Amino acid sequence: MKYWEIIADNISKAGRSWGCVSAIDSSGRTIWIVDAHRDDEKRFVVHADEKLTAFLELERSVCIHLLTEQI
Repeated sequence: MKYWEIIADNISKAGRSWGCVSAIDSSGRTIWIVDAHRDDEKRFVVHADEKLTAFLELERSVCIHLLTEQI
């Protein structure tokens, strides 16, 4: 199992839907865009040059939101 798949699995286990697409930017570089959401909560969308980096940033954003929600 790849690291990004582990993160995606954890996002699913946390009750969030997620998606991932690749696109070409105006400079011809591939970028990865990933998102996670629940129907009743905030949507998280991040992009990065590498797929794993995008998933790590997504995981970070979701975790920060959960931590600040508990304060």
